[in-house]
Amino acid sequence: MVQTGSSQTDSMVSPVDEKNFFREATLKLCSSLDLERALHQCLLYVRRFMPAGQMGFQVYHPDTGVVEMVAHATPRSGRAVSTRIPLSQKGRRQVAHHRLERIRVIDRLGDDPVTGPVADRLRAWDLSAVVMDLVLEKTMLGIFSVFNDGQSKFTPAQVRLLGLLSKPCAIALTNSLRFRELKNLKELLADDNRYFQDELHQMTGEKVVGAGQGLRQVMEMVHQVAPLESPVLLLGETGTGKEVVANAIHNLSLRREGPFIRVNCGAIPASLLDSELFGYEKGAFTGAVSGKRGRIERAQGGTLFLDEIGELPAEAQIRLLRVLQEKEIDRVGGSETIKVNIRVIAATHRNLEKMMAQRRFRPDLFFRLQVFPIEIPPLRDRKTDIPDLVRYFIVKKAKEMKRPRIPAVSGAVMDRLLAYHWPGNIRELENAVERSMILDRSGILDFSEIGLALEQKNQGQFSRFSPDKKIQSMDEVTAAHIQRTMEYCNGRVEGEKGAAKILGMHPSTLRKRMKKLNIPFGRKIRYNFLA
Repeated sequence: MVQTGSSQTDSMVSPVDEKNFFREATLKLCSSLDLERALHQCLLYVRRFMPAGQMGFQVYHPDTGVVEMVAHATPRSGRAVSTRIPLSQKGRRQVAHHRLERIRVIDRLGDDPVTGPVADRLRAWDLSAVVMDLVLEKTMLGIFSVFNDGQSKFTPAQVRLLGLLSKPCAIALTNSLRFRELKNLKELLADDNRYFQDELHQMTGEKVVGAGQGLRQVMEMVHQVAPLESPVLLLGETGTGKEVVANAIHNLSLRREGPFIRVNCGAIPASLLDSELFGYEKGAFTGAVSGKRGRIERAQGGTLFLDEIGELPAEAQIRLLRVLQEKEIDRVGGSETIKVNIRVIAATHRNLEKMMAQRRFRPDLFFRLQVFPIEIPPLRDRKTDIPDLVRYFIVKKAKEMKRPRIPAVSGAVMDRLLAYHWPGNIRELENAVERSMILDRSGILDFSEIGLALEQKNQGQFSRFSPDKKIQSMDEVTAAHIQRTMEYCNGRVEGEKGAAKILGMHPSTLRKRMKKLNIPFGRKIRYNFLA
């Protein structure tokens, strides 16, 4: 049904090729996902055939009775808007009544209960308009309105031409709304990513404890390499804080806004390592009902931290070498090569050179990773950091445990902590702080388990002042010392890291001494190796 308030007749209007009009106007409407830009192009075209002065898209929300203007165009430009205009009860009833009426002509916008509030916002009270409901698959999507130029009114032929654009307008509106929704979701994800990165920085701590003391040389190297794109290899015993140093490199780099993705190469089963690192395509194996990005892809634009890289199997080493050389990957079961933009930081407590000699680690991968190696000293070699670390962990654990008061440590207890050798490094120290805070609720931490460990160590040592202690012969003392050295060297006699080198003896002399003292040696002998 078409309502018109115009006295003009079709004979006064020049004939228009409807097919050509439909094609050209549709091309204008679909020329851009920015609805305001497409609307402006369509208006400039439609003005050739009728007195169109403005165009707009509105979305009606029936649950709240609100008309939302989403795009508006004039001959000068188009603009995106998000203006919500509540309708009166009369306007809401009229919308419900005319829902099945696809197109109508309003002689004066200010007089209509539906268009009046919109005209009030646009100061278009005296204009006439063609208003068209946009429906797809029996679903009301919104409204398309064309205002006149304030002089001539629309003829029935012009209204019929605009009616041809019902479906293209509906498609353009729904595509634009979905595009805007995707943009909003992308912005939300980006905002969430920034938030979680900030939370991660707070959890891991941007400040490296000991940066000005025991880790001074390490941090100087970190500041040198952080702004670059070079791979970094972190070396050191388990628990020395390699991940904290990797975080510091990332936070000081140009990739600080990107993701920091950690992969523990020793914690992922070999059968799953390829799919976890490189991802997989749908149908690549049983259970792959959809594609999945791997850890390397998730690190796009950021840093990939490969912890315990010495645990990588040979096949994964080959594929990782390609990532470092070519900056590209293939998903499991995929045929498309994916370019990646990542920086690799690797870490291990193993001797990679020894593993190369044993053919357990690829030399080409090793030399790619060892562009800038950083050796992180164990805690026993930087005991000046222990007081600061203890205070840091006490504050951290107090927050986690929601304790109102921060516990203290006496000078005598701190001396005891400094005297301990900390085989588990910083991780052992953190666990010791947490354990002591659980056991000691008085506000003064005692670290009793560290005191017990020191007592057991002292009791195991020879004391000349103990009358009950059996005095050992020189051969017994020598045998015990050689055996402890063999344990420390993992049973190795010769070489730079062999027992003979440490004891300052020739390997053949050491073997003769061991035979004399009945100390077994050889490949079949198993020692209780020291940690």
